[in-house]
Amino acid sequence: MSGQAISTSYILKQPQEKRSVSESWNPGVVCAARTDVGMRRTNNQDSHSMIPAHSQERFDARGHLFTVADGMGAHAAGELASSMATELIAMNYFRTSALNARDSLHVAVSEANAEIFQRGQRNPEFHNMGTTASTLVLLPTGALIAHVGDSRIYRLRAGVFEQLTFDHSLVWEVQASGQVHPDSALGQALPKNVITRSLGPNADVQVDIEGPFEIQQGDKFLLCSDGLSGQVDDVEIATLLDCLPEDLAVEVLVDLANLRGGPDNSTVVVASVTDGPLVNDDNPTARREEEDTLVFWGTIASILACGISAVASVTFLMLDQPGPMIIAVIGAIISGVIAAMSYSNFKEQSRRRSLALRDGTAIQKAFGGNAPYRRYLARPDETLYQRLGKTVNELRDAAKMKNWLMDWDQIDALQKCGAAAMQSGDGKTAISYQRKPSSKRCTNFANSMTAVPTKPQSTINRLPPHGLSVGVTTPEPMPLPFSCSLF
Repeated sequence: MSGQAISTSYILKQPQEKRSVSESWNPGVVCAARTDVGMRRTNNQDSHSMIPAHSQERFDARGHLFTVADGMGAHAAGELASSMATELIAMNYFRTSALNARDSLHVAVSEANAEIFQRGQRNPEFHNMGTTASTLVLLPTGALIAHVGDSRIYRLRAGVFEQLTFDHSLVWEVQASGQVHPDSALGQALPKNVITRSLGPNADVQVDIEGPFEIQQGDKFLLCSDGLSGQVDDVEIATLLDCLPEDLAVEVLVDLANLRGGPDNSTVVVASVTDGPLVNDDNPTARREEEDTLVFWGTIASILACGISAVASVTFLMLDQPGPMIIAVIGAIISGVIAAMSYSNFKEQSRRRSLALRDGTAIQKAFGGNAPYRRYLARPDETLYQRLGKTVNELRDAAKMKNWLMDWDQIDALQKCGAAAMQSGDGKTAISYQRKPSSKRCTNFANSMTAVPTKPQSTINRLPPHGLSVGVTTPEPMPLPFSCSLF
């Protein structure tokens, strides 16, 4: 989506398409999205799409598709490039039904790049326009990703947050070369907004294809532009996604980016796996767990067979029976070799699945291709709670200075609930109080927090560096002049 709208958000639990949709069809995914122009831009160059399958047949063939694109270029070029990317990738992907999903996705992105490039060549105003594009497809066989640029796709599973895409940026490319340490002076001096790959500027582009990745019930996939990842760190994103339902998570994340200055457009798409067609007996996870069990017991059986054969060989030696002894020795050797190979295989699989979870550390190649590239832990702890509390205090000070209407009694009551939850060790509940209330007793306050801009967007001043004031002052009490789900 692109355009002049300050923000757009919605949640989708069932397909929007009405044609031949069975009421019993369960897509098995809950989706939510929000896009926002930010606090310093005049137009939104981000686009996104969410296209869940409207039937079992459609899902089996092509799955659910989600895309985020971040455009760049003068005038309206960035908006055009990103909107073309989201539309063309989806259209090309569903059109190339003769190919398998992986090849179709690669072709879809490549053809989208070619069309964006040709449009730029035909019109001087759009020359060199470009866009990132990160596409996620959830299929019966797993999750596929096509990626160009520095927008990102993450997966949250059981508190572990993994980045499944490689940033095509100068910083990441230099760090990947191994010649510059991230903490060195040169590493810190590298500009963070320079991307090395995008759709549109060139006739051809290299497309990263990741996956298929296994899908489990409870998985949450998040796609975002760098307007979010540049202002909210990965651990914060992971924790808020873990603590909040999908619709509130996208609201809070974008609001937090804006409260920290909002220098760029922000777009967030979340897709959570519930049940239905994405969770079945053919899931790679179930097969892998079964394989682990077989390998484990196979190792134990081989060790026992080796031991029994060794004891038998000694017994036959003592009984002076060379024939049976030789057979027993051979059996012991074969069982020993099998046991050693089984143990080595089991140990290697265990090592890969228990990689060190050091926040932000690049990890080794894992199941599903080159990703994940970074791994973090969701941490609903005192540190994040206090950080969000600091934002509350900054909003309180700004509200008093600007004479905004806010029900601080409600806010204070919820803050006390959050403090009590944190004191009892329930960090997830405590952090969930740091957002717009959803209970009936808080309805009036929630309404007062949903602001209607008091001026047309073109006349609203952008945030100054402290990231709070929106430049609208009046001696009379007024509603909060921007949408904010955090308080």
